[in-house]
Amino acid sequence: MIKRFGVSIEKDLLEVFDKIIEEKGYNSRSEAIRDIIRDYIVREKWNIKKEKVVGSISLVYEHDVYGLADKLTDIQHHYHDVIISTLHVHFDEKNCLEVILVRGKVEKIKKLYDELSSLKWVRHTNISITDII
Repeated sequence: MIKRFGVSIEKDLLEVFDKIIEEKGYNSRSEAIRDIIRDYIVREKWNIKKEKVVGSISLVYEHDVYGLADKLTDIQHHYHDVIISTLHVHFDEKNCLEVILVRGKVEKIKKLYDELSSLKWVRHTNISITDII
């Protein structure tokens, strides 16, 4: 069901908004506003420990560092209940990318992310979360 509502906004702000949504290819302001609201809701859920979200954790690391791959695997086994799947890609002779798809409570996903991020020789980590709204 669609609900209509009115929004009061400064002319300058609306002009900038219209320019952005045109550049992004939105068909209407309503479509863009719905996406903005969805994104805001997901970001707010990330602040509530008990909320459930889905997303991905990506990390880049040197695969030839002794014991690192074992540590990464061990950590992931401790979080098997929130890990849906993993993808492992070899960039070159030294560097690997691992993408871990997750689903579960924010609190547990944050702990997993923090444990992976804090490992020595993990060069970069990133997390992207979403939700079905």
